[in-house]
Amino acid sequence: MKKRLVLTGVSGMVLGAALATLGFRILTPQGVQAQAPQAAPDAAKGKGKAKQATSTAPCGPNIQGELGVNTAKDSRCFELRFYRVDPTRDGVGQFKGGINELHKRFREGELEVFKKNGVDVMAVWQNLDEPGTLVYLLSYKDRAAREAGWAAFNADPKWTELRTKYFVPLNATVTFMSATDYSPLK
Repeated sequence: MKKRLVLTGVSGMVLGAALATLGFRILTPQGVQAQAPQAAPDAAKGKGKAKQATSTAPCGPNIQGELGVNTAKDSRCFELRFYRVDPTRDGVGQFKGGINELHKRFREGELEVFKKNGVDVMAVWQNLDEPGTLVYLLSYKDRAAREAGWAAFNADPKWTELRTKYFVPLNATVTFMSATDYSPLK
């Protein structure tokens, strides 16, 4: 007998994303198996600029087909991001700092850069089970707004200044989500 667990709401989304990240196989109510998100490559492998997560899946309102059966027609596009500080790369190349420097980066302007560029920061959490991990939830009108917001964010001089000042070695995991039709948060 197979047991199924349906996760709802923000807590369910966070737990579901965390379980997928740990390699659990998740079956959504639509029957679509969620896959563990892939870590986004970061500056250790390139020229100091992390590659943004990409997905071709629909995200936000009016999702069509099987994926949209239980999705709210008026849902925003949500993006859940896990930033895990990698202490093994601290001091390697231009990398410097840990979780406290990452918090300083967010505190000293990263949230404002998101807002200025049309990205809604819903919440930011300190992961208590993994103290070196920052978790945050973003929302957008739809997938196109997400892409435009990140393009503007990456081009913003204030972001370049913050990234240079707090060049923390990170491993990122990104999950895209749309609310269910019965979710209180859409």
